[in-house]
Amino acid sequence: MKRKGGLFELDKKIEELKEKELQISKSDFWDLPDSKKIIKEYNSLKDKIEYWENFRNKLNEIWTFLNLVLEEGDESLAEEIEKETINLENDYKKLIEIFYFQDEADERDAYLMIHSGAGGTEACDWALMLFRLYTRWAENKKFKYDVIDYQPGEEAGIKSATILIKGKYAYGLLKSEAGVHRLVRISPFDANHRRHTSFAAVDVTPAVEDDIEIDIQEKDLKIETFRASGHGGQHVNVTDSAVRITHIPTGIVVQCQNERSQHKNKAAALKYLRAKLYEYYKREIEEEKLKREKTKKKIEWGSQIRSYVFHPYVLVKDHRTGVEVGDGKSVLDGEIDIFINAYLEKNMKI
Repeated sequence: MKRKGGLFELDKKIEELKEKELQISKSDFWDLPDSKKIIKEYNSLKDKIEYWENFRNKLNEIWTFLNLVLEEGDESLAEEIEKETINLENDYKKLIEIFYFQDEADERDAYLMIHSGAGGTEACDWALMLFRLYTRWAENKKFKYDVIDYQPGEEAGIKSATILIKGKYAYGLLKSEAGVHRLVRISPFDANHRRHTSFAAVDVTPAVEDDIEIDIQEKDLKIETFRASGHGGQHVNVTDSAVRITHIPTGIVVQCQNERSQHKNKAAALKYLRAKLYEYYKREIEEEKLKREKTKKKIEWGSQIRSYVFHPYVLVKDHRTGVEVGDGKSVLDGEIDIFINAYLEKNMKI
């Protein structure tokens, strides 16, 4: 059963905002260890409420214009109403998007890692196609991104890549992309033009804020250096400036070769490791909770989430939501919001 207030829960959010205003107004507020976190939560709540109020005001204006048309027969306003209705529809989509995100990490930047699956050149080429898909998506969203790591395949494509995508709600949007992605097509590498199936895995981790404490002991780290391969064959480094760090207790491995100096690559890799460890420990807590509740399925991180079929027909289908798109080219050009929004809607907390 849905809670009163549905997705928006405005009354609840207004009460939360008042509580945080009261906290912030206290003289000893800045002495609190989580003062920055409270300020961030306050600003987020305030933005959501203000966006909703602006949307409501625009809706009331349209109703006023519409009543004038109906009561006075003033059709000169009809074109203006149509224009404003289209704008309102776009505002509503943005409103829904904003209120989807209720988890603490949703507003953060996101580390997105792509791994080619079994299948050699075919899988590496598919991983590169996904790399292009997500960088195009980021560009379409006006998000900035940095390529943290880029490992080319032996003949074509990439073995793996890590991208830091920077933008508000980057993680909240991209977390739906974690899982195995399957491609079916006529292989451009097969002289006999046979159909091939390729797999690639996507992992998404929220970037960690500087005020979050993650205890990393030097003795728990194995730090290695190697020669950077260069993004897309450009700026190949002739020194061992790339850095790989293994966190021995968890087995988590991160690496960075984007920066020119070994020092900067190490700093970037440690930052990524903090994010991976934060997600790792958070996931451990969640899985323990699920085991205790015994009411939800165990999280399947390796499950196939989406198929991209280009032969004998063209269809991209998300297996979790059932959403299908017949224009496979637009999907590979980064048009994946239809899948992201469907996933968010299915999993929203209402």
